Amino acid sequence: MKVTMNNILAVLTLALALGPVAYAQKKDCRSVGGTLLTNLGAVDQNTTMGPATGDLAGAVGATIVSFQPQNNGAVILFAVQHHWVTNSGDTLSFQQATVLTKQVAPNVYGVADYKAHLNGGTGQFAGANGDLKFIGEVDLNTGQLVLRYTGNICYPDND
Repeated sequence: MKVTMNNILAVLTLALALGPVAYAQKKDCRSVGGTLLTNLGAVDQNTTMGPATGDLAGAVGATIVSFQPQNNGAVILFAVQHHWVTNSGDTLSFQQATVLTKQVAPNVYGVADYKAHLNGGTGQFAGANGDLKFIGEVDLNTGQLVLRYTGNICYPDND
């Protein structure tokens, strides 16, 4: 095959077009899931703390940044900031999340909509990103929260 400027340009164009696709395919994305059992007031009146089980096992907490009762308290919209350390000592960094809860009994709320976006961390989570979804219940009578998380985390290719 004769090397011409057109052949070189065709190869470069193909490489530039496929480069992002090849990079995206090299990311390692995994499904994760587990539970959180936390107590409100464990650190201060606005912060929960407790164990995380499953794929992200360790210790977890969330600080309530703000809350907005609606419909005479039947619905509460919380803004929370997560704090998460795995059993191996890696930290997970999350953007501030919004939690929509609906009252199911006096001072007991079901989690109606709760998503959190992971935007890095330390150790194996450096450069990782992903999204978690939570379901569960918040009992303000006892200060206990029980949540189930599921989602996907994509880890950067470190080759």
